[in-house]
Amino acid sequence: MQSNELSNIKILKEIAELLNEETDMEKMLHGALHKLLEGTIFETGWIFFIDAKGQHELVAHENLPAALKSNNCMKLEKGGCWCVSSFRTGKLKKASNIIECKRIDNSGKTPIIENAGITHHATVPLQSGQERFGLLNVATPNTIRFAERELALLESVAFQLGSAIKRFLLTKQEQEVALVQERNRLARDLHDAVNQLLFSVTLTARGGMEMTKDLDIKETFQEIQHLSQEALTEMRALIWQLRPKGLEAGIVEGIKGYGEVLGLTLNVKVKGVINLPANVEEALFRITQEALNNVRKHAGVLNADLYLTVTSTDILLVVKDEGHGFHMNKTNHLPSIGIQSMKDRAKSVGGTVDWVSEWNKGTEILVRLPY
Repeated sequence: MQSNELSNIKILKEIAELLNEETDMEKMLHGALHKLLEGTIFETGWIFFIDAKGQHELVAHENLPAALKSNNCMKLEKGGCWCVSSFRTGKLKKASNIIECKRIDNSGKTPIIENAGITHHATVPLQSGQERFGLLNVATPNTIRFAERELALLESVAFQLGSAIKRFLLTKQEQEVALVQERNRLARDLHDAVNQLLFSVTLTARGGMEMTKDLDIKETFQEIQHLSQEALTEMRALIWQLRPKGLEAGIVEGIKGYGEVLGLTLNVKVKGVINLPANVEEALFRITQEALNNVRKHAGVLNADLYLTVTSTDILLVVKDEGHGFHMNKTNHLPSIGIQSMKDRAKSVGGTVDWVSEWNKGTEILVRLPY
């Protein structure tokens, strides 16, 4: 067996061991790319994930020349190119030499020393069976074409990566299913135990209030009834958050259902067709829940306007009330009313949350999520 073949087997073995041991997707991709470059003639590489809409995302890179790495890899992140277009159309089936790359050509407008002699690259799709995830690209200074044996190694590495990515996604799905099951179990327990107990306290307080003629005792029972009724409303809202009813009919119906649980009257207006990825829908729903909780707890009103606008790239949400409002400065994050929670949820999917509020003139929450 030739030394090149032995070297390739060693590289594939090391990458396979890394893929089996690593539990973090980002570290796995960076580590596999590093080992590939370390043991071959390839000197730089990058990995794109490409979603169902054809949008690409740079998820890993190693040893990029300065021209490609500048401005947070802007020349890789932005624009189109042959390999991404071919992946989208299904034309890219195997490892291929790219004669001209628009991204490298654009970066080549800078001095050649910043490109480190990189003028061409090879590309290979990352897939597992019929599922396709993205691209692995590699390059070597002053190299226009790679030999068949080098492309064959690239395909073997891509096969390993595709299988590992698939395993990660399956594991994530299993974790999400387990989370839903745990939420359902907790919701059942709360409903069967705490919820029923609070309901019993409410009835007992009402009975005690009707049985006594002592005004002080009557007021005490009335306060107990009021507090237990408030706690019961909070508990029902919590149970609904854990196991939302109506969400299967669409996020708008789910939001309306949650508003009803809180006793809010919502004026909902929607523009555009809502067909969101699961993670974006989850984030939007939880952000809206928090915004409605704020209206219920802090605004001092029981109605709100909700505007939902869907464009080709973004979903925009506005929740507006005419309640108390609040004062806020740059150092006050108001965690008590969930602003930071909404910001964190939006940030997790690349979105933003802003707000406008004035004392006694209400609050307007503005949410933008890309998808």
